[in-house]
Amino acid sequence: MNILFTCVGRRNYLIKYFKKALRGKGNIVAVDSQLSASALAEADISIQVPAIYDPQYIESLQSIIEKHNIHAIICLNDLELPIMARNKMKLEKSGVKVLVSDEKFIDISFDKWKTYKFFSNLGILTPKTFLTVADTLDSINMHDLSYPLILKPRWGSASIGIEIVENENEFLLAYQLLKIKLKKSILKHSCAEDEEQCILIQEKIEADEYGMDILNDFNGKYYSSFARKKLAIRSGETDKAMSVIDEAFADAAKIIGSATGHIGTMDCDFFLLNNKIYFLEMNPRFGGGYPFSHEAGIDTPSIYISWLQGNFDISRFNNYKHNVSFSKYDTLISSLNLNSEPESVIASIAG
Repeated sequence: MNILFTCVGRRNYLIKYFKKALRGKGNIVAVDSQLSASALAEADISIQVPAIYDPQYIESLQSIIEKHNIHAIICLNDLELPIMARNKMKLEKSGVKVLVSDEKFIDISFDKWKTYKFFSNLGILTPKTFLTVADTLDSINMHDLSYPLILKPRWGSASIGIEIVENENEFLLAYQLLKIKLKKSILKHSCAEDEEQCILIQEKIEADEYGMDILNDFNGKYYSSFARKKLAIRSGETDKAMSVIDEAFADAAKIIGSATGHIGTMDCDFFLLNNKIYFLEMNPRFGGGYPFSHEAGIDTPSIYISWLQGNFDISRFNNYKHNVSFSKYDTLISSLNLNSEPESVIASIAG
């Protein structure tokens, strides 16, 4: 079984987990637009491809699927998910399994305004959220909302463009500056969908923050969830965490996973305030917090491979333990001495 990972970036740990789960019975093929992406060094086959917004991107993946007999594709980038969802049927004509949810749900999860409405309609508590400055100021004047507030891109990724404001003057200035910054950032393609309403204004909840992996099978049926308390966050990604088993968390996860019908694992963030759970967002992919769940006893890579092979007896891969803490650390890996000579499909596709 050969598995293709797209936009691998820094997810070295995930490549290692899947290689271990394959037990030498298949290859991990990793692609990125930058050969300096550290996770390329962990793969069996490393390939440079065009950027995700390049017109030739999907064609480059098709070429890789055929050449390397790919059985499944796993996407690791928020910005790529809508592109992969739109092209899912096209890619799967070659027989590959694209482990990405359908377009409708990807749109809900990627558009944080739709995420807010999804949670609200489902009866799940979520931070108060606004789409315009006028509505926000009206809510403040009615004493339904107070500072500090969080400003963030409506279509965002990796904590890019997040601002915290403490008063009205900061709010108005930060809002205008963020609109300018987004037009110059990697998010400009996404924000072009609605430039006038591309920023969300959200109440800032001061409470313990948690992450959770909600796991559905490849038919979108809820399987289980794996929560962790965030002990430290760095650059928007969990740096230290402790595994948590809690019935209330699991009940909320089942409601969400059953309603979304998403494919595979989904990374979610939520707060616990006065014993009430407030969900913030959903990212239907492996998130930066997954290693904490893995090391606490849930082997999602082995579950994926079992499901791909038609084996649904996966209980042996679920040994999740409560109150286990882990910390991340940085290391160096040579991006110029890859395990295998990197291919490049850019020239062959373009020329």
